Amino acid sequence: MSSSSTPPSSASSSAPRADESAPLSLCAREPQVPAERLVAEMVPPPRFDQVRFSTYIPDPNQPSQAEAVTVLEGFATGLGGASATGAGRRRWFARKPAAAPAGPRGVYLDGGYGVGKTHLLASLWHATPAAPEHKAFGTFVELTNLVGALGFQETVRTLSGHRLLCIDEFELDDPGDTVLVSSLLAKLVEAGVALAATSNTLPGKLGEGRFAAADFLREIQGLSAHFRPLRIDGEDYRHRGLPAAPEPYSEEQVTRAAYATPGASLDGFGQLLDHLSRVHPSRYGALTDDLRAVCLTGVRPVPDQSTALRLVVLADRLYDREVPVLTSGVPFDQLFSEEMLNGGYRKKYFRAISRLTALARDGRGLVEPGAA
Repeated sequence: MSSSSTPPSSASSSAPRADESAPLSLCAREPQVPAERLVAEMVPPPRFDQVRFSTYIPDPNQPSQAEAVTVLEGFATGLGGASATGAGRRRWFARKPAAAPAGPRGVYLDGGYGVGKTHLLASLWHATPAAPEHKAFGTFVELTNLVGALGFQETVRTLSGHRLLCIDEFELDDPGDTVLVSSLLAKLVEAGVALAATSNTLPGKLGEGRFAAADFLREIQGLSAHFRPLRIDGEDYRHRGLPAAPEPYSEEQVTRAAYATPGASLDGFGQLLDHLSRVHPSRYGALTDDLRAVCLTGVRPVPDQSTALRLVVLADRLYDREVPVLTSGVPFDQLFSEEMLNGGYRKKYFRAISRLTALARDGRGLVEPGAA
């Protein structure tokens, strides 16, 4: 569908009815997030609240998927001893010095995007017999943001009392951040924290359908001995039998839907990109608090890589929280330039397109009830 060039505020045909309230605006939000919230929110995102090993359906044509479930179930059991309560847990939290356990103290899930790595990582978090405040789950970006908020030593102190740290989408395209997080993980391993990670693709491996475990282990240098690589083969489940991404709607339709949907936001895409440049990515989750839908008018290709990377983070937070997206303008597969899609952050951009497309399908129901 075509997009109107008339701003929503001046489009008379999209004026709200008397019984409709004005939508929210992401651009009007400037959340201040205390460090304590950053730590407390290091749990699997709402999309993965209910996932478990039992809800992961292995592809019968990919035996490595069923094997991964078996290995991870054993890994989780090994982190809690015989019981998740009673003496076993008291011994752990007493932090009684003990000999380092034999074998790797971490697992690395090696596979292409869309094969269910995050599902399995979240299932491991849920299955590990420890209180939620003694196990952490976050993306690599969230972990680096935590270090920025707390400082390196305070982050080490805060996480050292954990039984498990899960890192989703360990990013190896920024050498400085890789060294920072590798140093952090080394300290946590010394404290007895178990590790689990998934990763994105190195710029030099962009032609491969999955990330190579050898590269991950090399990049984290001295930590390689602490990880057991666990390969998970398969195709992107988001592409299995799903319909094509819906075309953007008209600006009038998007505006009307925003006014008619309680808890929806309405912003111009360009204004939102400008606003994101003034909000630290660690606060993008808080930016989306209590939103039921995000409506954007005038979506267009992003102008530069810094802007594109901020949009990727916002897309991740919206996807984690299952917030439908409704837009006018260009389709999501036109957000990033060919240069971006062929560059070092290629996988991030394809992930963002995939996730935004899924949310756009969900957003169809705001205009066409029953279509989502």
